[in-house]
Amino acid sequence: MNSASPDALTASFDRLPLTSALLQGVQSLGYAQMTPVQAQALPAILDGRDLIAQAPTGSGKTAAFGLGLLHRLDPGTGATQALVLCPTRELADQVGRQLRRLAFAMPNLKLSILCGGMPLAPQLDSLAQHAPQVVVGTPGRLQELLRKRALDLSSVRTLVFDEADRMLDMGFEEPIRELVKATPASRQGLLFSATFPDGVREISRAMLRDPVEVTVEAGERHAAIEQRFYEVEPARKTQLLAALLLQERPESCVVFCNMRRDVDEVAGSLAHYGFTALALHGDMEQRDRDEVLVRFANRSCNVLVASDVAARGLDVKELALVVNHDVPSDADTYVHRIGRTGRAGREGLAITLCTPREKNRVEAIEQRQGAPLAWYRATPLTGKPNNVPAAAMTTLRIDAGRTDKLRPGDILGALTGDAGLKADAVGKIDVFPTRSYVAVVRSQAAQALARLREGKIKGRKFRVSRL
Repeated sequence: MNSASPDALTASFDRLPLTSALLQGVQSLGYAQMTPVQAQALPAILDGRDLIAQAPTGSGKTAAFGLGLLHRLDPGTGATQALVLCPTRELADQVGRQLRRLAFAMPNLKLSILCGGMPLAPQLDSLAQHAPQVVVGTPGRLQELLRKRALDLSSVRTLVFDEADRMLDMGFEEPIRELVKATPASRQGLLFSATFPDGVREISRAMLRDPVEVTVEAGERHAAIEQRFYEVEPARKTQLLAALLLQERPESCVVFCNMRRDVDEVAGSLAHYGFTALALHGDMEQRDRDEVLVRFANRSCNVLVASDVAARGLDVKELALVVNHDVPSDADTYVHRIGRTGRAGREGLAITLCTPREKNRVEAIEQRQGAPLAWYRATPLTGKPNNVPAAAMTTLRIDAGRTDKLRPGDILGALTGDAGLKADAVGKIDVFPTRSYVAVVRSQAAQALARLREGKIKGRKFRVSRL
């Protein structure tokens, strides 16, 4: 493989051969200097080369492949010209939003997000009316649309594999191969992955031509993260976790489990102790996953227990603490997990619970870091505590959304008007097509719920409930 030239490492975006419309998109997102992955990858991408990039979450990879695929579009052609494959709907939504922001100055651009867990009929209708130039989606649903002859990939110029390692973990290799086969041999291939197990290397060899290789280490970003390791017997893991959460009292925390079945069990145990803890994993219904993510992002849940796959696409800017309830099976996954805290120059804390049988995995992490790890002692919890910190907010669900022409301002107006709340008692408001969520300061949630049920929003009555 070829290596990318490091010359661009301090370059600004205006040194790239981008259109004025794309430079406007870059400016609208507030980007000034390129991140390392953008500086190393973009010259090769804009030159039409295939690329394989190892880059952690938060490194700016979406803008790197986004600018590349938008640069190659012919807005006058109605066919699908760019395809982005993502492992989860959450990540696809996040990628789609960022691409739309980058492309805001490009006229007549249609971008469609096509994922499983959503009704099929509206997607079929949308594709029948007018083919999107850009498609972002999950492999299973895209395969289904391809087989129904609703999705035509014969004009694709750029094919992106985002989070390739997790797509393979989720068993998407067969649909990925079918989708790739439906694209022209001449298309550009861009593969991004946080880790590089053998399966990813094999798929890159089969689907990319003489790719430029880019590697962005997460090491620098972890300088502000304090890493602590605790040895514990398997039966006392959750009691130790509860004790450490009481000790640290984080405003927001993600607890990672290696196995899906452990996610529900750990979340249930923490809820029993009195924590506002929720589970997030791939076996959940899409609506339930959406609601968990909304509640975690708006601070009405302060502990999220998750599997690795489900946490991809999680967009929480200030994460105080990451806990590994289990030691990850490889060092790359460990680096990826802890990189979710300590972002943007803030300090972060990463705690790992380790049983005697997991010690060999810790040795691999130590070798990867090239420095000894810090071991601590703590006493597991006994009995049920009475000083568990409650989440700051409570979420109210309104059974109406964008299809009812409801906007965040309408909900805020109803709460600060008829419901009598002050604006600073209202937190994040999320409006979906058929439902909306608003975070309210916990102490005023009952008042807000009662008033909204009695009154109206935008002159209409809607069903309101507390999550």
